[in-house]
Amino acid sequence: MTAAEETAYRALLREGPSTLAALAARLGTSAAALRRLLPRLEELGLVTRLAGRPLRLLATPPHAAVEALVASRQEEIARSRAAIGPLLAEAAPHPEELVEVVSGRAAVARRYLQLMRGAEEELLVLVQPPFATDTALSSDEQDRTMRRGTRVRGIYGPEALDAPNALDRIRRAVASGEEARLGAVPIKLAIADGRTAMLPLTSEHASSVDSSLVVHPSALLDALVSLFEALWRAGLPLPGEDAPESAADDAVLTLLAAGLTDDAIARRLSISTRTVQRRVRDLCDRLGARTRFQAGALYTHHPHP
Repeated sequence: MTAAEETAYRALLREGPSTLAALAARLGTSAAALRRLLPRLEELGLVTRLAGRPLRLLATPPHAAVEALVASRQEEIARSRAAIGPLLAEAAPHPEELVEVVSGRAAVARRYLQLMRGAEEELLVLVQPPFATDTALSSDEQDRTMRRGTRVRGIYGPEALDAPNALDRIRRAVASGEEARLGAVPIKLAIADGRTAMLPLTSEHASSVDSSLVVHPSALLDALVSLFEALWRAGLPLPGEDAPESAADDAVLTLLAAGLTDDAIARRLSISTRTVQRRVRDLCDRLGARTRFQAGALYTHHPHP
């Protein structure tokens, strides 16, 4: 509705049945101007003509008029949605639309959060520093994503465990439903529903993510999904927050298999180096391994869920 049409309808609601001349006088306009509005008001079902002469107009009660307009608008929306599929089928892909560049730290962070919030079925993440968003904010958003029923799978590179309390955060995420593994992470990557991927523009080591690529359905996106799945199969499961002692041993072996030293394992697990060494000796005895490297290799080839 235009402003003039709405004004005329509201005036009829207040005043009751009116002639064009009387309504025009109340509104400070001309009868000719109101007559030009009449076809549209009748089309919208907002006014009706009363029998007799001179012509008198009656406003349709709001509950009837507005409900009819709402129903009509809903039908229009449904038709528009139904047209999306055929339109997409007709649209030829343009290379410049398959990849977009996001520049600036704040813009990268916003786009990453948008990607997470838009994931409906599954979110795949390769995790290594530097991080695009504050880790607490990212963790909160991931919790909301999982509460929506979205499956989240994350592969963490050893460097991702260097941040303070990183392993504790991962364990809490696993306890909340994330499927997490430790493994090789050649690039930072996030993929939502197999439809949209986001990764840094350059592979150079930097202290922050200043620019990123957003990849839409294409052969490149298919390759990125395949890369994640290959790394997932090779990854080692990380235990959750309330994992039993055997899972704690798994954490030691996971980091051992990743090539970390006893000191590095101790820092990441927030335990003493002596405790790590004791557990490694016990695990070597249990696995029948002669060396720590053999223990890691045996664990790597042990079936994981």
